[in-house]
Amino acid sequence: MKSVVIGMVHVRALPGSPRSAMTLNEITDIACKEAAIYEKAGMNGIILENMHDLPYLSPSQMTPETVSCMTRVALEVRRQFPHIPLGVQVLSTANQEALAIAKAADLNFIRAEGFVFSHIGDEGPVNSCAAELLRYRKKIGADDIQIFTDIKKKHSAHALTSDVSTVNTAKAAEMFLSDGIIVSGSMTGQPTDTQDVSDLLSEVQIPVIVGSGVTVENVKHYMDANALIVGSHFKMSGKWDENVDYIRVDHFMTKVQKLRARKEIDRKGSEASDDFTPISAQGE
Repeated sequence: MKSVVIGMVHVRALPGSPRSAMTLNEITDIACKEAAIYEKAGMNGIILENMHDLPYLSPSQMTPETVSCMTRVALEVRRQFPHIPLGVQVLSTANQEALAIAKAADLNFIRAEGFVFSHIGDEGPVNSCAAELLRYRKKIGADDIQIFTDIKKKHSAHALTSDVSTVNTAKAAEMFLSDGIIVSGSMTGQPTDTQDVSDLLSEVQIPVIVGSGVTVENVKHYMDANALIVGSHFKMSGKWDENVDYIRVDHFMTKVQKLRARKEIDRKGSEASDDFTPISAQGE
């Protein structure tokens, strides 16, 4: 299926982070309630992310409580929703930590930053991690966990690779065994360039995932993508740090279902047209 929708759960600020103000039980309960909204609305998958842990640590600075607390949240969401595809991202660029959490909590995928090439993020320099990340996945026996990788990541400067196109970055990620590429706008909530999506779909053989800026108003432009990760648009007032709003989620998924049905009708009509041979062209 194309246009798979993955709902983002922005896990509340974890213990040890500057904005932490809740107990771990409260944080976990909110994550599960938001996951329940997504499941009720017919979401195809869910991803957990510690976005409230501002400002973000680099992997070399990552502290044990972040990993243990995200694991606790992931385990409970998985327990309550055993059948829905579930993933995790740990900011910033803590990709091995995300894999470890996914392994412990029986998750299906992770979102990884900095897979190929280098860039400067708002947390500092980020270098390619593909080689060590895939070896770590093999080491812990997690080959069944897919790694979806950001390219030309948002909130980052890409002057170092300004001569490398988005397509060529994606091809590098494909060659380095990414399970799917994520393309996004320049910032959280900013629309993804539709031309980038179209170019990538025609140039790589792995899934192309839209990572930011999808709304009920513009989703029709992204329906050819393999998946859509949606977070900010599902929140009250469309702000990422607000609560998930079931009405917004339900409205979005209703629109997506209608667009999927329309595309299926168009596809079947096209196939019927291809099979049709005019009488005048048939032999006697």
